[in-house]
Amino acid sequence: RTMPLTRRTGQIPEANWTLGFREMSEPWKGAVGCLGVAVFFAMTIGIISWQALEQPPEEWVLRGREGGMLWERRRGALLLRALPAGKTVAVVAVGGVPAAEPPPPRDSCWHDGGTFCYAWEEDAELRLSLEPSPAPGTECYGVRWTPLRPDVVLKDCFSMANISWYGGASIHAQRWPLNSAESPAQLFVSGDFSRNPTGYGPVLERYFLGSTGVTVTVTPDVPLFLSLESDRHFCLETPAGRAAVPLRYLLCLSPDITTAHRHVGSQLLGQARALPDTSLLGSPIWRYHGPAGSSAKIKRGLRSLAKRLKRHRLQEGVLALGEHCTAILAATDDVPLEQRRRRRQDSSRAWDPSLMNPLQLSITLSTYTSISSPLFLRSLQDGESASYWLSLQPHSGGCSVPLLTTWKGKLCARLNVTSEVALSWYLARTRRLRQALGATYVMFEGAEGNAFLEQAVPPPAELAGDRYTTELAAALATLGNSTVISAGARSSHLPLFIQMSPLRSDWSHAGLKGIIPSALHYSLLGYNFFIPDAVGGSLDSDSPGDLELYVRWLQIVTFLPVMAFSTPPWLCCDAWVLNLTRQCIRRHQDFVVPLLRKYSEEWLQLGYPIFRPAWWLSPTDPTAFTIEDEFLIGDEVLVAPITEKGHTWRDIYLPGEGHLWMDTSTAHMFDGGTILRNYSASLAEVPVFVK
Repeated sequence: RTMPLTRRTGQIPEANWTLGFREMSEPWKGAVGCLGVAVFFAMTIGIISWQALEQPPEEWVLRGREGGMLWERRRGALLLRALPAGKTVAVVAVGGVPAAEPPPPRDSCWHDGGTFCYAWEEDAELRLSLEPSPAPGTECYGVRWTPLRPDVVLKDCFSMANISWYGGASIHAQRWPLNSAESPAQLFVSGDFSRNPTGYGPVLERYFLGSTGVTVTVTPDVPLFLSLESDRHFCLETPAGRAAVPLRYLLCLSPDITTAHRHVGSQLLGQARALPDTSLLGSPIWRYHGPAGSSAKIKRGLRSLAKRLKRHRLQEGVLALGEHCTAILAATDDVPLEQRRRRRQDSSRAWDPSLMNPLQLSITLSTYTSISSPLFLRSLQDGESASYWLSLQPHSGGCSVPLLTTWKGKLCARLNVTSEVALSWYLARTRRLRQALGATYVMFEGAEGNAFLEQAVPPPAELAGDRYTTELAAALATLGNSTVISAGARSSHLPLFIQMSPLRSDWSHAGLKGIIPSALHYSLLGYNFFIPDAVGGSLDSDSPGDLELYVRWLQIVTFLPVMAFSTPPWLCCDAWVLNLTRQCIRRHQDFVVPLLRKYSEEWLQLGYPIFRPAWWLSPTDPTAFTIEDEFLIGDEVLVAPITEKGHTWRDIYLPGEGHLWMDTSTAHMFDGGTILRNYSASLAEVPVFVK
């Protein structure tokens, strides 16, 4: 028989415990409740304290030999840090994802030591990876954001705190560095300042260089928005839309800024580089602004200008015709053959290019054609408009319609650079016209911009972003090395000259003060063979006919690749300025051009810029990072012009500690790495130093 269990179990009978709690007085009940709340808060504070102590505010997510990337929880930012010093060289604030959720320690690519992956659920995925090094001492990290929904806008902002940034896009009133520039978020596409002053300019590359030795290179095929917020940050963004667009870029870390550009920026487009016609370097350009009512008047005006130049002993150089005058002279090319022959016979005696010798001729064309021109009307009649001009494709059936845009106040169609038929015709017509007019150089305007995006029309894949400019530049390069183009995008390796944007006739950064920052920007991106705007500026200002402005402008362009004139010195200024112009042209030919040829060879081999900022020789001196009114030609000549109205003195920074610099005017010697305070330079002088 089984005996009942009689041993005590130690359990409190439920009835007795419940009864006891019910019989408690109200004060005792309150005390127990407060104790429970206190225990709960104590546990919460303990957990938070444990997290704060155990989880640092920064955590490594990817580490290499030279540095690595960390995640900063407080700001939701990626940090690029150099080793072994542990200095933060770039701060990238992450937007478009809930930054409050820290990625570490959940690494879905933990099995691969060279990769870090993390996903914000329903928002975006981040992938960081160690990439092949371009050179010893430089380490690169791939950054790839992938949106998980079409409405997610990816946005990475690079801090400007304690770092100066260069490169990217040319802007109206160019600054050096970009830190003081301001621009709302807009498509990273080249543009024309005369049509959109707040947009980006004609020369840009997806490359940014920081003073801490870091570079940012954005993948070419990524649709990109760029914004600049003065002295705070610049931001890379992707557009939101029906398709999820990734954001991809390469971060590289080098010991200093000069090394960074040598290893990364100078190699953006590989090793294959070609020089344009270097004979233009020593040839001043004289723009024609004479009578333009007819072909006969233009020819007489050209001969008259040539005679005046010879009379003033300025007989060398190039006479440059604008697009309007070129179109009048080229009108015979767009009419039926019989009329063309008749006009050629009538005008053959009136036009002889040899009458201008030794002056050469430059003509100007564009990729735009007026819709009222015989050329455009004939293409419509022949049903070939889509082959020759950019067109809107119908969604279903029907005929394509030419995409019309405005150019110099006229409604125009634009050349279709993706059509072999159109390009072959355009290049053949250019060669024929160049030969008929005896032109040595051909300038092409209107190469910048995306006509589809300007009208909020999605472009075809082959013309996305700046591919129009890139494709056109590649086609024009086949004309030879005497071609000038108005824009550049992934084309710095081609044998082309680049015409800079027009500047205002004033002392602002939209005028004279913008010349040197623009020259440094162009050269940094590989466009060393640029033609600055004409001496004195091309755009009207409130103070026309400023003799001092004309002289200071003349002194700057003396040390740039090509000297261009719109207003001849005998029309604007006193006789001594005419004599000074002759001296500057001679100095350009005898002193500057040999330097340009020497460093052109270095550019061919190494890709280094010809016109260099002060930090090129002082890559760790913070003083050098913000100097925008001096420049180096190669490593051996420093030019420090006067850029302030009414001044005959300025402070001059001499880069390169340990080097000696000699003033070419006085032969006085100075130490590098120093600043010359209130250095004198009269109106007829420009400070130039040789290392």
